[in-house]
Amino acid sequence: MKKRIISLVLAATMMFSLAACGGGGNTGNTGSGDGGASGATTDVAFVTDVGNIDDHSFNQYSWAGVQQFASDNGLTANYYQPSEDSDAARLEQMDNAVNDGAKAVVMAGYLFGGSLAEAQDKYPDVQFIALDVSTGDLENPGKNTALITYQEEQAGYLAGYAAVTDGYKELGFLGGMDVPAVVRYGYGFVQGAEQAAKDNGVSDVHVKYWYCGGFAPTDDIKAKMDSWYSEGTEVVFACGGGIYLSAIAAAEANNGKVIGVDVDQSADSDLIITSAMKALSNSVILALTDCKDNGWKFSDAYAGKETKLGAADDCVGLPMENSKFTTFSQDQYDKLFASLKDGSLVVDNAIDADIAASVSTISVDVQQ
Repeated sequence: MKKRIISLVLAATMMFSLAACGGGGNTGNTGSGDGGASGATTDVAFVTDVGNIDDHSFNQYSWAGVQQFASDNGLTANYYQPSEDSDAARLEQMDNAVNDGAKAVVMAGYLFGGSLAEAQDKYPDVQFIALDVSTGDLENPGKNTALITYQEEQAGYLAGYAAVTDGYKELGFLGGMDVPAVVRYGYGFVQGAEQAAKDNGVSDVHVKYWYCGGFAPTDDIKAKMDSWYSEGTEVVFACGGGIYLSAIAAAEANNGKVIGVDVDQSADSDLIITSAMKALSNSVILALTDCKDNGWKFSDAYAGKETKLGAADDCVGLPMENSKFTTFSQDQYDKLFASLKDGSLVVDNAIDADIAASVSTISVDVQQ
């Protein structure tokens, strides 16, 4: 897992540099803020969400996977950026990608549910890959649509287990909105902390647990995190869009630590000790490879369904090469990850359980 993530990130970094110098080759980056690469020859397209292509999050890492796949297969890739946050603007860029010749169109984020519902019927011979879009966002995916979601509970478990094993006893979980993906991260985090406490013979581990109700950083979130850190919280798992920026600001003021989410956020602050990651690039490559190898149509593994990727697919994990643990080791991580990968360790993926009642060794303070 570690080596795979490193290779993808390095390859993506090299290709971004080439594109910036005007030498992107078969992975052309000719997008713009008002419509992207319309008019360019395209084999594989990526349609961004409301953010930019260099957002250090879903756009950047998903696009990196598209670029890597195109480079490996001698194809041309371009990205297309909607002019505004609307279904119509997203569909417009899918139209542009198809008109440019795209055989497959990749996108990331639940906001694509509405526009994708129209695009998949409008272009039955084009294959659509939607990351983090579930059947709750698109009820009836067509055979030309692959919905990819993740076993966030596994990534959360790894983060919680690692934090407690590394000696942290006062933990916090800061969730955005209590949507299923965020809930799975949080419940997995608590399960990992619980098992680590048992394995390490400690019983004085405490978790403060709160959904802030949004995905943007605010003064109110920072104030809440200031209170947590001042009350003794050592590390906060900040799970949901930009809210980690509020956690970092509070951590800086209170000598605290933060755990990132979705992608490796270690470059954003020295206070981020690790991140519960989804291997976005790898999941894009897996789905595109399935599509291409099947004559530019999805196999039964992806066609018209929601496919949940996790450790067994090398699509969740911690970036151990950039983590700042002092006692939790690579060997411990490898053994834990292997148990998730082979199925001998199963993390509960419930999203409606009473998380405070589900633990016996640690305590959880669910706050409103």
